[in-house]
Amino acid sequence: MDADIARYVAALPRSSLDAIEVSGNAHGGAGWRSHSTLEFPSFDLCRPADPLPQVDVVFCEQVLEHVPEPCRAVRTLYNLLRPGGKLIVSTPFMIRIHPEPTDYWRFTPDGLRLILEQGGLQVGEVKQWGNLGSLLVNTFFWFPFVPGLCSLANRERLPLVVWAVAERAQEERPLA
Repeated sequence: MDADIARYVAALPRSSLDAIEVSGNAHGGAGWRSHSTLEFPSFDLCRPADPLPQVDVVFCEQVLEHVPEPCRAVRTLYNLLRPGGKLIVSTPFMIRIHPEPTDYWRFTPDGLRLILEQGGLQVGEVKQWGNLGSLLVNTFFWFPFVPGLCSLANRERLPLVVWAVAERAQEERPLA
């Protein structure tokens, strides 16, 4: 997932784009025109304060499972994007519950596509990654990747993580 997202980001004209990460700074050094972070949970994705900034790229990685109203959160992500803006979102699927501060949801690839589309976004692609070995080693504790110990082979029916790239249409379509 990280390598796939990194390839997508590398292909963007970053020096002419403004970016926001919702809870994190994994992409802050990628050469954006501007970059900022909205820290979750102090930044409430379900009921954000007005006015919202608008940017060209929004990252929301490993956050949607923690919000009580994911459909409302997706509307906020839509509203953070300028027309034509890109959203990169990732969520766990078969990963243990991690209440930091809460943990409500898991999204299948079809479920993530549906919630993004219902939020007004045009989904470019949805991907998933996982396998039985990684599922087993991450069942009880977070296990870092060790080359040669765990396979990186992808088994589509055993996704540990799901991610998508979506876009706000060029024409204005404000959502409530």
